[in-house]
Amino acid sequence: MTDPSGRVELVERVDERDRVVGVVERGEAVRRGWLHRVATTVCRDAGGRVLVHRRADGLARFPGQYNWLVGGAVDVGESWEEAARRELAEELGVRADVRFAFKFLCRGAISPYWLGVHEAVVVEDVSPDPVEIAWHRWVSEGELGELTRQLIFVPDGLEALRRYRSGRLEAVVDEAE
Repeated sequence: MTDPSGRVELVERVDERDRVVGVVERGEAVRRGWLHRVATTVCRDAGGRVLVHRRADGLARFPGQYNWLVGGAVDVGESWEEAARRELAEELGVRADVRFAFKFLCRGAISPYWLGVHEAVVVEDVSPDPVEIAWHRWVSEGELGELTRQLIFVPDGLEALRRYRSGRLEAVVDEAE
């Protein structure tokens, strides 16, 4: 499998504890159901709104579906954070600090993988790559909830949103105690 620029994507194959067991081509990992890593980022503006986007129609995975996460495969030798920053630059044309939030073993709509979720505050104007992103908008938390009920979102992104919201609620409870 190649990325949008035409290069073959090599990823680290990992085990159920997220330990590296080898290097494989990403397409093979997906076809064979081998675990690998995907880094994503929740983008917020200075006012706390979340970036939602519609994936381009020409993409191999989830064309035309909506997502609240920006991201992609973690390259060989790359950290979660490096991958998240790289994907922000490639897909949105921005540079931003990312903070690791959590990871989980995502069973995936296409194949299983480890999904790392990061957070970033994006203060510069976004300039989405039209090969990746067909539409975008900043929305409030409430609007995000409404959109997930009205539009077709990437299923793995919805699972991450459920976990993200659950984790944030747990953090609020912990802080209150």
